[in-house]
Amino acid sequence: MTAATEPVLVIGAGVQGLTCGVVLAEAGRAVRIRTADRPRESTSAAAGAMWGPAQLRPAERVLYWVTRSHAEFTALAREEDSGVHLAGGRMAARFDLGDAVPTEARLIPDLRRCSPDELPEGFVSGYWGTVPLIDMPRYLDHLVARFQRAGGDLQISPVPSLADAVAESGTVVNCTGLGARELVGDPGVHPVRGQGVVVRNPGIDEYFIELTDSGEFAAFMPHGDHVVLGGVAESHEWHLGARPEVTAGIRRRCAAIEPRLADAEVLGEPVGLRPGRESVRVEVEHYRGGRIIHNYGHGGCGVALSWGCAFEVADLVEG
Repeated sequence: MTAATEPVLVIGAGVQGLTCGVVLAEAGRAVRIRTADRPRESTSAAAGAMWGPAQLRPAERVLYWVTRSHAEFTALAREEDSGVHLAGGRMAARFDLGDAVPTEARLIPDLRRCSPDELPEGFVSGYWGTVPLIDMPRYLDHLVARFQRAGGDLQISPVPSLADAVAESGTVVNCTGLGARELVGDPGVHPVRGQGVVVRNPGIDEYFIELTDSGEFAAFMPHGDHVVLGGVAESHEWHLGARPEVTAGIRRRCAAIEPRLADAEVLGEPVGLRPGRESVRVEVEHYRGGRIIHNYGHGGCGVALSWGCAFEVADLVEG
């Protein structure tokens, strides 16, 4: 078996692993994904989620990744079963955002400053724009179906070590997120705990996201019959159970902006540990005669960067 015909081994089946699997399989490569958790049990399944600017490092590469991903998500919004749709809404802050916007925000076709009467009480600055929203459980199902349709092999089977991985395949793609802390021995990867609240949709079709450096914020993203409310970003916090006081805080912050959410029926309280890191790691490591392409450390922007990273990973796979 030559390197070109040997299956590429992808470790992890969150949004990064599945997207890499799709890009590689649709390019004609044999691909096997091995994962300890089913896609709907991954951190990705707990995301809101939306495409948006990503203030991460390395800045120039992040700009490419998020730009490429915008194009893919915009196209996916035309597919009924993808879980992706375009929605208008507000990105607002309790401080003056100024006139400078991130370069990738220029991809938003109708981006404009909010007028004072469009801002909730306590907010002083904001922008309106149409962006892709992603209903993650449905979207992950879409990626799995697309991967398998392209001939990919998905196995619920954890990979014990990098040595085991390269013994199975000379080309490994590491998309283990927070799991890279142990698998790779990278202490720079740390958990950033997120908790959301899924409620029955009381008739909302616009999103809202609070722009802040705080660990608590208000956000809501409608996905047809339900709305995902957020959120929190608790650095170095490993707790995976839903905390009632966090749920109450999220509901209170969101209802202050959209009163219809105050009494909406709660359908779920997803929790996920985002893989925080000083910079996103997408690079090749030569290990015991094999090649490992690392793709992890995306923090809370894994969805927004997923397609751009996957296409770069595919280029690295091809050498």
